[in-house]
Amino acid sequence: MKIAIGSDHAGVVLKAEITKILEELSYEVINCGTDSLESVDYPDIAEKVAKEVIDYNILGIIICGTGIGISIAANKIPGIRAALCQDIYTARLAREHNNANIVSIGARITGPGLATEIVKTFIKTDFLEGRHQRRVEKIKEIELNWKRGN
Repeated sequence: MKIAIGSDHAGVVLKAEITKILEELSYEVINCGTDSLESVDYPDIAEKVAKEVIDYNILGIIICGTGIGISIAANKIPGIRAALCQDIYTARLAREHNNANIVSIGARITGPGLATEIVKTFIKTDFLEGRHQRRVEKIKEIELNWKRGN
């Protein structure tokens, strides 16, 4: 199974740690950058990860200092439902209730042990559908209406 991951410079170290764990779990990891501590702009990384998520219908992981900016950028892309998660509970509910397809983590907020557990929970949890499907469909409809200019 494939999974896309990307971070800005603030998340490089955490991204490397998460990538190692994912590879140990036999995931094919698509690295969307960056691999340097040199400053980069998180919207560029969010867009790269989102493109992989949409193109391959896979899950994604995005990391910046707080996880906020990169998740805002990712959520501008049609079809993306990026959730900023700072604990295992929100990671599980992001998938079960919101069918989130990208998890966002703040490298300056969340330690590597917890971040790894957040990612594991996110990728192993399925969308519950049922009453939640109606809500996700409404999110899609809002997105479509705004694209049309309504």
